[in-house]
Amino acid sequence: MSAPGSTLIAWSYGLAGALYVLFALRIALARKRGAGALALTIASAATGVWAITTAASLAISSVTLFVASLITDIVSYAGWYAFLAVLLRPAGTAARSSAVASWLLPVATAVIAWGIGAQLLAIIGFTALGDPSRLGAFDIVAAAVLGLVLVEQVFRNVAQESRWGVTPLCLGLGAVFAFDLYTFAEGLLFNRLDMDVWSVRGLVRALALPLIALSLVRTQGAGTRIVLSRQVVFRSTALAASGLYLLVMAGAGYYVRYFGGAWGGALQVAFLFAALVVLLALTFSGSIRAKLRVTISKHFFSYRYDYRDEWLRFTHALSAHHQQSAVGEQVVKGLADMVESPGGGLWLRDANTDAYILSARWNMSVPDESTELGAGELMVFMKQSGWVINLEEFRSAPERYNGLQLPEWLSRLHSAWLVVPLAIGSDITGFVVLLTARTVVEVNWEVNDLLKTAGRQAAIFLGQVQATEALLEARKFDAFNRMSAFVVHDLKNIVAQLSLMLRNAERHRDNPEFQQDMLMTVAHSVDRMKQLMLQLRDGTTPIAGTQRVDLSEVANKVKIAKAPQKPAIELEVLEPVVAHGHDDRLERVIGHLAQNAIDATPPDGKVWIRIGRQGPNAVVEVGDTGHGMTQEFMRERLFKPFETTKQTGMGIGAYESQQYIRELGGNVVVESTPDVGTRVRLLLPAVDSSPRPGVSVPTSVAV
Repeated sequence: MSAPGSTLIAWSYGLAGALYVLFALRIALARKRGAGALALTIASAATGVWAITTAASLAISSVTLFVASLITDIVSYAGWYAFLAVLLRPAGTAARSSAVASWLLPVATAVIAWGIGAQLLAIIGFTALGDPSRLGAFDIVAAAVLGLVLVEQVFRNVAQESRWGVTPLCLGLGAVFAFDLYTFAEGLLFNRLDMDVWSVRGLVRALALPLIALSLVRTQGAGTRIVLSRQVVFRSTALAASGLYLLVMAGAGYYVRYFGGAWGGALQVAFLFAALVVLLALTFSGSIRAKLRVTISKHFFSYRYDYRDEWLRFTHALSAHHQQSAVGEQVVKGLADMVESPGGGLWLRDANTDAYILSARWNMSVPDESTELGAGELMVFMKQSGWVINLEEFRSAPERYNGLQLPEWLSRLHSAWLVVPLAIGSDITGFVVLLTARTVVEVNWEVNDLLKTAGRQAAIFLGQVQATEALLEARKFDAFNRMSAFVVHDLKNIVAQLSLMLRNAERHRDNPEFQQDMLMTVAHSVDRMKQLMLQLRDGTTPIAGTQRVDLSEVANKVKIAKAPQKPAIELEVLEPVVAHGHDDRLERVIGHLAQNAIDATPPDGKVWIRIGRQGPNAVVEVGDTGHGMTQEFMRERLFKPFETTKQTGMGIGAYESQQYIRELGGNVVVESTPDVGTRVRLLLPAVDSSPRPGVSVPTSVAV
């Protein structure tokens, strides 16, 4: 490197050193109290000393100062570790802060000692362990990885209201650590440092200082509270362990190559590939993850579980499905995850036999004869005690369970571990058998309470699912019963029509016109009964198959069918209109209204059907001069199933008629006065019609 270039680099390092020293003095003179201010002062001062020492070594080409700059570089890392550790300390929880220090302090100490040791080996010229410069480069890579882990923990765990203040700090320090990681990782890869990149380290540190200062300004007067969650501790610990593992394996690979002679390069590649495969296998191992989670919960936290996280996860698992079989599997999986169990099964009570049968399983094989009677000893014990049965404890000390005898099928499940009751009050709706955990889990009061509470929640949720399924089944039966009532109502009308024909047969059997009318009536009745049979088999008629229906033709069919009855129907077609619908169903609706009008009108009265149009609607009016209906009846009972004024009626026809007209997009309008008569108007959207002005329909009841 040229002399002018070295001078420029020295000036950049010197500028960075001056800035950090002034920053440290500013914090010290401000007399800020607390571990955070002290740690930030030390870290800034150490960084300033490193930069000034590096600048001096470049300016006078001193090897001693250069070695000193390398040592102060490691010391500056120690200062920033201490500052980040202070930020990671949860407020008011000394026990937890010591738990964080239990892994941070030894790891950081090892990294710092490694770096200083590498520089001392370089000073004395000791090369038996390899090139000291490579050892120093390895240490800077490890130091940068640890720094990034700490920055990630600070940013992820800081309270939401404090994140605005620490974001610049995390950006600045993260950029510094990432830059050092890139610089020295590339140097290790190519066995030489890129001097162009190394020469701007001082400038990079100087550029990060305004971000650190900005965080200091933002957090003045406000505490930076860190909330350390189990999930983040687990991920950060796994990340740090993986990084440490890779560094150790890289170092081991270097020595394999160093001492391997001619085969050193090939042996190094094979070794590193094997190390990577082992890391992937450990990463995807459920047992390793379980052991890590248990270790973290035992040594880092005063309670084993993060109850908020456990409850949210268990509730999400239960609500992810709505079918009982799928929910049952989620219940097993949710309970198993709480205690690191690899599988289990769910037994639920059968309401018909009062026995508990296998309803769902997850990663578990169960004997066929695994049904447990409700009066069995196992169920009686759980109902009386409400305990979570620890089968390992039962096998070693059965006297603790008051002489309980396990059922034979459960005794043969050697991998069974826990039996968790699903209770609602004192009633046991089911139980879950969990398999032995992947790692050693102590079943203490905390585990028992969590499983029993989760079991109660699962029992309530399963009860809700069962109630929902029972309600759906009841609705299906209700729909079938309603359809059956419609069919019985139509059969009643057919029977009445045939009975009337038989009563008149004695008097008119020799009348050719009566015979012709009788044949038409019988044919019509047969066709109608065939339709009813299809309706019973296939369900209600779908509306999707509507067709164009001439309402005047339908009304004429009704007039002909009711011709034998008195008073006779008068048909008046003011204007031919066409509507969408089903010919037979519209005939049933109009025929029902006409029959009601005939039944309510004396023989000397008047019954009419009037076809016309009102604006965009086709209008079918069925009127009579019969006894009429009261306003109270029309308001409270009309169009309700099983409500009728007839002694022999079922109260189904009016309800069915209204439902069908509404399905077609129409409406039913009723006007009635006691002892005067009734008018019922069916308003249906007319086909190929355009809205035009018309007289509004007078209504007393519009449904």
